[in-house]
Amino acid sequence: MLLDGIKVGIGITGSFCTLETILIEIEKLVKEGADVYPVFSFNVNNLDTRFGKAENWKKEIENITGKSVISTIQDAEPIGPKGFLDIYAIAPCTGNTLAKIANGITDTPVCMAWKAHLRNNKPALIGISTNDGMSANGKNLGLLMNMKNVYFVPFNQDDAIKKHNSIISKYELLIPSILEALQGKQIQPVLV
Repeated sequence: MLLDGIKVGIGITGSFCTLETILIEIEKLVKEGADVYPVFSFNVNNLDTRFGKAENWKKEIENITGKSVISTIQDAEPIGPKGFLDIYAIAPCTGNTLAKIANGITDTPVCMAWKAHLRNNKPALIGISTNDGMSANGKNLGLLMNMKNVYFVPFNQDDAIKKHNSIISKYELLIPSILEALQGKQIQPVLV
């Protein structure tokens, strides 16, 4: 198993249209031996959308991982002092969350887990999913690409004709991205 014994934190934010895809990738992480700790943003934890009910997403993730979802800032904060994660990934990472972590804002469980984890000088990974990645959030993307211990799941425009500024990660590359980041390397190419 590729990730046997590796402790992976996975922050899940409100790109609701990608949650089903992320569930599949989390199942793959678990099958590869990863010990997965899910962290939900307030929106994922509380909002029912046309893509599903919050409580159902929570039950599915807890079923897959065997862990309770971390859904409060208070419960995310100990990730830092306890230092138990080997890697923390935010996938999907919305533009809102991208802007927050690029600018040190820790007002959600996902952002607090990011800050707490990075203090331990361990790798963190971003699986982007935002409609403004090549416009308003371009500067935040650039800031994070230049930060120590921050890596990206490869991404591309998800609909270059209808949504010119929208980018989304190739989530099927989550595991290879984790493996590279654990070695201190950015999987290439990052822009696909």
